[in-house]
Amino acid sequence: MLEELMPEGVIVTRNWLREEADLSYHAIDNLVKSEQLRSLWKGLYTRGLIQSNWQSIVYTLQQIMDSDFIVGGLSSLELKGFSHYLPNSQRPTIYLYGNDKLPAWANDILRTGIFIKHSRTSLFAGMDRAVSEKYTTTIPWKEGMEEIRISTPERACLEMLDQIPGNLSFEHADQLIQGMTSLSPKAMQQLLEMCSNVKVKRLFLWFARRHNYRWFAKLDQDKIDLGSGKRVVEKGGQLDKTYLITVPRDLED
Repeated sequence: MLEELMPEGVIVTRNWLREEADLSYHAIDNLVKSEQLRSLWKGLYTRGLIQSNWQSIVYTLQQIMDSDFIVGGLSSLELKGFSHYLPNSQRPTIYLYGNDKLPAWANDILRTGIFIKHSRTSLFAGMDRAVSEKYTTTIPWKEGMEEIRISTPERACLEMLDQIPGNLSFEHADQLIQGMTSLSPKAMQQLLEMCSNVKVKRLFLWFARRHNYRWFAKLDQDKIDLGSGKRVVEKGGQLDKTYLITVPRDLED
């Protein structure tokens, strides 16, 4: 029974074992003592010897704990095959987007990566969880299990651009956007209208104009609030007179 509900490598909470597996606290403790369950953290358990990976932790956050986290930004783009860059670190960064609190155990038990949390409302001030779900897609992680939710490429692109210039270079972003030939103009329009970050919207439109994909011509820029005034994005860069952002001189058209 427990084996069916909880395949090896899946991480569950004590409350989940009580409610879904109908186990008493005493029964749970006995399963730990008999090594049928392995305690990872206070109130957190797994089965078998499989080491926890970021996918199993994200599954737990999404399906077991019902948190609002999704994998987004660079991580989502990499999972969808947009990135040609290989991680330099032995502990790749996994970007999570959501307004819930990231549990302390998430990074503590992860040995092959590091989670970095971003608030959903830092980019989309008025986006609630129900609206957020409309701009997600899924990827498989374990046979027979619910898939992991990640940002759609359109949403992930905006999340990625928010990392410029501090954590991402213009050149890296440019390489990523070169592969985005099939973004949905309808979804992109909706996200740009919802986006509350002026810098990100201006950057996206600048990159989109630079590559001049067919979907760019279908965007109604008059409905996108680009704020007012200039934004220094690239220090010492050249001012783009259309979007009023500074960009690298070697990339400016």
